[in-house]
Amino acid sequence: MKISPDPHTPIVTNKKSNSAPVKTTPIPEPQPQVTSNESVTQQKIRGWFSRVGISSSQIPKDKASNHNELERRKQLLAIQRASNLQAILNIALNVSISESSSDSLDPDWFFAFTSMAEEIYSPAMQELWGKIFAVEVNRPGSFSLRSLQTLKSLTHRDAKLFSKAASMASKRSNELIPRILVGYRNQKRWYSIFTQSSNEQINLASVGLSYPDLLALQDMNLLYVSEIEGGAYAQGQQSKWRCGTTNYTLTSKAEGTLLTYYKFTAVGAELFKLVPKADNSAYLDTLFGTLDKGFAISGK
Repeated sequence: MKISPDPHTPIVTNKKSNSAPVKTTPIPEPQPQVTSNESVTQQKIRGWFSRVGISSSQIPKDKASNHNELERRKQLLAIQRASNLQAILNIALNVSISESSSDSLDPDWFFAFTSMAEEIYSPAMQELWGKIFAVEVNRPGSFSLRSLQTLKSLTHRDAKLFSKAASMASKRSNELIPRILVGYRNQKRWYSIFTQSSNEQINLASVGLSYPDLLALQDMNLLYVSEIEGGAYAQGQQSKWRCGTTNYTLTSKAEGTLLTYYKFTAVGAELFKLVPKADNSAYLDTLFGTLDKGFAISGK
């Protein structure tokens, strides 16, 4: 997952300088000892286990040899963990951030960060962790340990799914928590009991976010479990929103209109700040077409 900063965070660009760029040392792909007549799958299995110092040969029975094997494995794992931290450090050093805080980094946060970051092996995820650290040093308190614990449990595939959801998220002016707008509903009034209430909603699966995707994001504590209804709008009431790089204004056409949406959790909102902001035209076109009956839309 390519990570780029939120335009509202202090990250500017990768740092440019006259000095030579800092080189990272990625962990090489495993090169196992190939046995004749082995399938490609078997070779891959051997390769992955070789990265943690385990082979299919029988563990030596004598204590001395067994001790040497265990020490070799510990050393191999320690080198890999140090390599992970080195890669994350190099990424953080190459992020240019406008100075905005004189507060000191919390030592407890730092050591908790390093204990988790040393187990991040994917280069794409290391990039994310490096940028998180650069932001936190400049603005302590930007990322909670709870967010880091959630992030540590995410795979690269999980991160891509979260990026997809983030591309559909809108933020209202002066609010920090993004929401995925899915439609609207008109509240029934006592004088309209004989008229049918209006309830318009898009199918997120049609724009690339399926119901299993929503369940997965909820299980990861990035979205709240249920769909939410916002407060009722008065007729003519406006609200300003931003989705990706698109700013738009919704003006309610009738009294009692409520927006429906999926809301990001506090953890999801923190991680949202590091996802690239780009327009999802398929989602926005579908959303605006659905909301058009209940809202006048400007700026689209």
